Amino acid sequence: MKRSLRRALWAGAVVAVTVAAVPVTTAFGAGTVTTTFTKAQDWGTGHETRVTVTNGSSATVTTWRIEFDLPSGTTISSAWDADVTSSGNHYVAVKKSWAGGLAPGASFSWGYNGSGAYKAPLNCTINGAACGGGTTPPTTTPPTTTPPTTTPPTTPPPTTPPPTTPPPNTGGKKVVGYFAEWGVYARNYHVKNIQTSGSAAKLTHILYAFGNTTGGRCSIGDSYADYEKAYTAADSVDGVADTWDQPLRGSFNQLRKLKQLNPHLKVIWSFGGWTWSGGFTQAAQNPAAFAESCYNLVEDPRWSDVFDGIDVDWEYPNACGLSCDTSGPNAFKNVISALRSKFGSNALVTAAITADGSNGGKIDATDYAGAIGNLNWLMPMTYDYFGAFNAQGPTAPHSPLTSYTGIPQQGFNSDAAIQKLKSKGVPASKLLLGIGFYGRGWTGVTQAAPGGSATGAAPGTYEAGIEDYKVLKNTCPATGTIAGTAYAKCGSNWWSYDTPSTINGKMTYANNQGLGGAFFWELSGDTSNGELIGAIKGGLG
Repeated sequence: MKRSLRRALWAGAVVAVTVAAVPVTTAFGAGTVTTTFTKAQDWGTGHETRVTVTNGSSATVTTWRIEFDLPSGTTISSAWDADVTSSGNHYVAVKKSWAGGLAPGASFSWGYNGSGAYKAPLNCTINGAACGGGTTPPTTTPPTTTPPTTTPPTTPPPTTPPPTTPPPNTGGKKVVGYFAEWGVYARNYHVKNIQTSGSAAKLTHILYAFGNTTGGRCSIGDSYADYEKAYTAADSVDGVADTWDQPLRGSFNQLRKLKQLNPHLKVIWSFGGWTWSGGFTQAAQNPAAFAESCYNLVEDPRWSDVFDGIDVDWEYPNACGLSCDTSGPNAFKNVISALRSKFGSNALVTAAITADGSNGGKIDATDYAGAIGNLNWLMPMTYDYFGAFNAQGPTAPHSPLTSYTGIPQQGFNSDAAIQKLKSKGVPASKLLLGIGFYGRGWTGVTQAAPGGSATGAAPGTYEAGIEDYKVLKNTCPATGTIAGTAYAKCGSNWWSYDTPSTINGKMTYANNQGLGGAFFWELSGDTSNGELIGAIKGGLG
């Protein structure tokens, strides 16, 4: 796949007010096993709560069970990373089957979205021991195991989702960027460029795109680029040339070297994409076999240390992309569940999904909320809404943050997608905002403002109708903004794209919404000194 091909992504704009997290200790029991409830968000009509179980004992805790009541007017509407049942206002949360034992000193977080304003739970017990329901630990609790009144350092900050292994980065926000395997050819963009541009230090995660899914199995996308291509000393991350008898070469070996220079960096292997999503339909018929094949490939001994997990880029479950899928609304959830079961609780399992926020659109076709408990995060692809795939126009920004008067399709904007996913029960902290490091453009345009007619796609370096930011910033500088993104008319060509300034605004939105961070397609579109990724990291704080 080339993400420069159209990705049919695709709501209203209700903005939730993010409230600073207020930890409320409500459960101490089972010796030194502790539980804290943290208000992550409260927007009046609803709230998001994070619950952390900490094992302060010297033995592994193999299971845990939390029981509590919620005050009148507060109910749980959805939960993730724990199995939650209820009877009236009484709730029981137990450990997920995929979550391993809790080692001494370790913590595990799960969470829920609730209706009504946040209220601290009552009558809480963990593994049968009374919690007391207070906001301070009992005096009998050993000081070394008492959770602090702020977020424990072993758990992710309140603005991030509750993954088993949270990545270390400033503020807990994720900065995730795609590396396209084919970029090593015509684009001459290599893993070394991630280091020399300064981008490696700003990234938390790299998504390596793409592995294939043909036949409902994970398979290599391009063996030469992936692990066969020999790098010279000049092109290698660490200045050391590959040898002819080296067991691993190519981008995989370069990523290994990049991680050695940047120990904080995680790499996730992404499968599917526009071209290779057809294989997911067969994968959905036997998710366990698909997961087995993926695990065997990602954990191949030759490169198992390179990858920290798997990403699913299925375009689109129970809907149409390059081909149409009719596997039903539960197919995606079932595939993700199988992957989590096979990869275990410590691996990262993520997904890039549609950003179609229209009524009855692609988000509505699949139970994304049902899968969120087995995912570390979701990435709605909030770009490619509009472009010269509609050759006659009207001209429109391909990545609008919000709706605007005259938008060609309602629900085709970033905020619409975010709000729809949140309304379905996906926690904000498990959503990343998508940014395109490229523009989309038309030619034959006479009107400078959006909404003009066109005759076709504007010329592009690699493909008509699309161009990298690093090119457009010089050849067609932005002259206006609309709906939180930029546009420009140069001669008869009209382009829309994000700039450092508009990205800063989008990151403000992400922070205000309590999102887990941002991701982008893809690294080679940025300048040689990483202007755009710098704006993402700087904006997230």
